[in-house]
Amino acid sequence: MPELTGELLDRRVTAVAYETVTSAGALPILRPMSEVAGILSIQVGARGLEKGCGGSGVLRPATAGSPRGDVTVLGAGVAGRNAARIAAGIGANVTILDVDPEKLARANRECGGTVRAIRSAPEAVNDAVREADLVVSTVLVAGERAPLLVPRAMVRGMRTGAVVVDIAIDQGGSVETSRPTTHADPYYVEERVVHYCVTNMPAAVPRTSTQGLVAATLPYLLSFARKGVDGALRSDEGLLAGLNTRGGHVTCQGVAKAFGKPFLPAKEAIR
Repeated sequence: MPELTGELLDRRVTAVAYETVTSAGALPILRPMSEVAGILSIQVGARGLEKGCGGSGVLRPATAGSPRGDVTVLGAGVAGRNAARIAAGIGANVTILDVDPEKLARANRECGGTVRAIRSAPEAVNDAVREADLVVSTVLVAGERAPLLVPRAMVRGMRTGAVVVDIAIDQGGSVETSRPTTHADPYYVEERVVHYCVTNMPAAVPRTSTQGLVAATLPYLLSFARKGVDGALRSDEGLLAGLNTRGGHVTCQGVAKAFGKPFLPAKEAIR
């Protein structure tokens, strides 16, 4: 949010963002929240498919005389793999798309080889979205706005009463028709499609989310306590990557780009 960024700069806050701290190319503090959001996406998606929420009335597992529902997951990162795993586990037909073949292979293994894993391209996304009862979009770029993967025209081509769960809404959303909603009023219908775009999805299960977040955060807190803020940042490149503001400067390139602010590399900010 521009207002929050402005406050951090005005107050010269040293701010480390959970979603940009890295370790071996992954996002270790964000991981538990991504796991929770991925699992929840299938739960809230099922609710959205109920007629009371405006959905098509489809139950995703098969019953005697009815076919299985179709679930499309965009992105095979932590959130996407957990969404696919839960959807496959309850008996849905699952398609997962990503640009990374290694992530797709991992997703297929974690789902017991039962999902359709497809290399992501605009045409493939369009086909998979059009065929789905439930679309879960999980794709984001660390520190930047989420890429637009599903334009309005694609949503318009979806099945009437289908559901979109946009996990990337905290980073702006990757579906053009997405807009932030709340836990108190989570669903809305646009282009005949039910949307669930709650920001901070893990807040729906605060006990589980807090336990996971504490476990992931504690090693970094101990490092701050033992080495001091600057010492911890200097000793850990992954933690330094999480530095977003320092001394009135934006030290994350993605944030600087998103809000049109001057950028100062994090290493220069802690000299």
